[in-house]
Amino acid sequence: MSQSIAVIKGDGIGPEIMDATLRVLDALDCGLQYDFVDAGLGALEEHGTLIPGSSLETIEKHGLALKGPLTTPIGKGFSSINVQLRRHFDLYANVRPAISFPGTRSRYDNIDMITVRENTEGAYLSDGQVMEDDGNTGLSQIKVTRHGSERIVRYAFELARRNGRKKVTALHKANIIKTASGLFLDVAREVARDYPEIEFREMIIDNACMQLVMDPHQFDVVVTTNLFGDITSDLCAGLVGGLGLAPGANIGDKAAIFEAVHGSAPDIAGKQMANPCALLLGAAQLLDHLGMNTKGTAIREGIRDVLENRRDMVTADMGGEGTTSSFAEALVESARARI
Repeated sequence: MSQSIAVIKGDGIGPEIMDATLRVLDALDCGLQYDFVDAGLGALEEHGTLIPGSSLETIEKHGLALKGPLTTPIGKGFSSINVQLRRHFDLYANVRPAISFPGTRSRYDNIDMITVRENTEGAYLSDGQVMEDDGNTGLSQIKVTRHGSERIVRYAFELARRNGRKKVTALHKANIIKTASGLFLDVAREVARDYPEIEFREMIIDNACMQLVMDPHQFDVVVTTNLFGDITSDLCAGLVGGLGLAPGANIGDKAAIFEAVHGSAPDIAGKQMANPCALLLGAAQLLDHLGMNTKGTAIREGIRDVLENRRDMVTADMGGEGTTSSFAEALVESARARI
């Protein structure tokens, strides 16, 4: 049975890494049909907007999208495309795995953790922004709700249960931000009682950042609010070699968007230098979401195999001599052998 998904190739290196990713998905015979939609700088030039209404309608129709990196122009009048998509589709859960792979510039081995970040409220969105008339004071609002906190914490526990994970850690700053962060922590404690088989820990965010650097293996699933999650998920990516290995899933009740979380790197666009791993890992998350776990695992294990045994096919950022296309070629061969 085929499944249609919206595909946003993205800006800069986006088309190259998307072509490599679709090549792998096709080789695994995933039964996916692609409906290509516009977003980013190309959409701005052609349609006068970064995310046309027709693109939103297509994503809504299919309920699934695979997205390359997009560029939001710097300056007033442009809001983040990612934030727009999350708000429009109420994609409340941002899921960021951090997994160790061989042959990468990492200080640690055997890391396997997931950050679950609330995606639709909190300080990150900077709601209620006000700059006072004299230009010397800027104000913004932190809004955390019981509803938003409950559904993200429950999502983290359900993910842990579904994947056989043993521990969920809630990161907070309730000792200082007693209302907004305090509410999140209170709700996390309440939800944790429904999952007695899973260990629950709570940790103040600044201590958590230190602990992640000193001993990341103590963490399994981490759940936190929007801004804290934005920061800690990138920290975790740094533990396993950087954003080139960092996928992300944005999950809501009616839609889900899977992506590479790194930027569009316009300086190397068109040169076949871009590492496609992050988007490939995002595609593996999409396959898991569709119940094709064997094929998602084949991509992850194939990446591990290529990084370890096919250094000639790996891109230069990971110490190889290959190209975006050669990495995809090697991955197709390795992944096919695993299904």
